Amino acid sequence: MLDGLRDAIVSGTRQPGQPLSELALATEFDVSRTPVREALKQLQIEGLVEIRPRVGTFVRVPSRRELVELFELKEMLEGMAARLLAARGATEVLDRIEDNLERSDRAVARGDAEAYAALVHDFHELVVTGADNTRLLAHYRTLMNQLAYHRLVSASLSRPGRLGASSAEHRRVLELVREKDGFGAEFAMRDHVRSSERATMSLEDPLRVAAPTRAEVPVWRRSP
Repeated sequence: MLDGLRDAIVSGTRQPGQPLSELALATEFDVSRTPVREALKQLQIEGLVEIRPRVGTFVRVPSRRELVELFELKEMLEGMAARLLAARGATEVLDRIEDNLERSDRAVARGDAEAYAALVHDFHELVVTGADNTRLLAHYRTLMNQLAYHRLVSASLSRPGRLGASSAEHRRVLELVREKDGFGAEFAMRDHVRSSERATMSLEDPLRVAAPTRAEVPVWRRSP
């Protein structure tokens, strides 16, 4: 049930600030209250829920400052991943990224922000997994869940011109990785994350966007 509840929070099926009743969750997942309590404690550790003594448990609502701080960590981790991937020169991974970018170009051409948002997830996951650093990957996946990143991407793509700009930024990262320019790839990835952050944080309430369907939402597991 831990994975199921995590999925519901990350996807937005359970909205930020929504109360989480132990009894209701036990009924929903057909378990006793003990595993529910343990799951909620784990999700509190992951930064996804807030347990308020004598009040209740709620889906955590990150402050704008926390979102900025999480983006700063994302910039660092993904920049490092791009540099490591450039050093490895893993041809198979690069070919998969190229395929991702070709599909992204088609999504941009038809103005399909929903499909593009899913491809954004795949692009960043390929870069980070391609870096071949298990600790980096574990920290990255935990961070992505705390950001509810798919929902933030969907929101940021509503900004005029962001769809095409994001695709071009992805393309530049791949070009530098193929050239084995590790520092250039890291800089390009960091710049891309900062651009995404600016687009996201320009919104009045980045997390209050329509929740995508479960089939559309990628969930990053805590460990590889």
